[in-house]
Amino acid sequence: MEPALRQIAERIRAAAADATPLRIRGGGTKDFHGETPHGEVLSTTALTGITSYEPSELVVTVRGGTPLDELEAVLAEKGQCLPFEPPHFGAAGAGTVGGMVAAGLSGPARASVGAVRDYVLGATLVNGRGDVLSLGGQVMKNVAGYDVSRVLAGSLGTLGVIAEVSLKVLPVAPAEATLEFACSQADALRLLNEWGGRPLPLNASCWFEQAGTGILQLRLRGAVAAVEAACAHLGGERKDNAQAAAHWQALRDQRLPWFDTGANALWRLSVPQTASALAWGDGDGDGAAPLVEWHGAQRWYQAPPAQAARIREAARAAGGHATLFRMPAGHAADNRVPRFDALSAPVARIHQALMHEFDPHRIFDRARLLAGA
Repeated sequence: MEPALRQIAERIRAAAADATPLRIRGGGTKDFHGETPHGEVLSTTALTGITSYEPSELVVTVRGGTPLDELEAVLAEKGQCLPFEPPHFGAAGAGTVGGMVAAGLSGPARASVGAVRDYVLGATLVNGRGDVLSLGGQVMKNVAGYDVSRVLAGSLGTLGVIAEVSLKVLPVAPAEATLEFACSQADALRLLNEWGGRPLPLNASCWFEQAGTGILQLRLRGAVAAVEAACAHLGGERKDNAQAAAHWQALRDQRLPWFDTGANALWRLSVPQTASALAWGDGDGDGAAPLVEWHGAQRWYQAPPAQAARIREAARAAGGHATLFRMPAGHAADNRVPRFDALSAPVARIHQALMHEFDPHRIFDRARLLAGA
């Protein structure tokens, strides 16, 4: 066992012995995500480096504390990428691979290519007993705990330290184009649902209002012939590739002007792609019009935390749920409003059972994911 991993395992055993709560932290770029973190910081930044990379096999194995920027740069040299486009929050180079998996957040291409968990092949985890566990594998075809390793995606450090992870990667698409259309939110949702039923190389979409005008941006990726044929068929205004790439990256990292929420909190609504425009906040004075991603499945709203009941009811009525994603800048966390929507009783029991299995001594900050746990 390498020294950095041994030190982490020993720290966890000591914490279990004296009941010291720990919160696992990489670069700290997602400290805002989930409930307010508690416990002594257990840093993963000493666990760095790519331990195995087989471009021909489309698999990379990397330690959890490795900067995400570093991994993506190595993949880019071989013309490959993480297709789910993990967000980069905070300072450049601060985010880590382990944090990427633990947060489980995906970027603009999520609806077309899948989520973080879909690319996790295996992992090395240090659980709440200080045991080092090997889950899954390092190849596409394996049955050794394949689904167990995927449970780590979105676990927010409640199950253990992600010491190492094996990820599936994909080649960068040969061609890309971004088309822009002026339309209302209702028309954008109708068009996206219509296009989704056709053999088009859809990759990402984004609808928002700018100066009172609704704008739908559609990104196409795939073979050159397929992208060019889709552009000719769909019409719209074709954007310069360099400018479009900067826009999609800013959307991924929430650096677009729309995300300047002022005194409002940022709400993330997950609903079926086919859901119509929600009644809440659409032109009734409750804040800016939403920003819609993932072909309609992810919708961002600006609203004060006090509107939690109303916005969550709108999400449930559409068949989805709402997350209080980010508090207004400079505002302390409002612990009266849970960050995540309430789980159903059966799902909550599964969460609790998993946490108990991986962390029986309750060392890790499980309240970060389940308020009051």
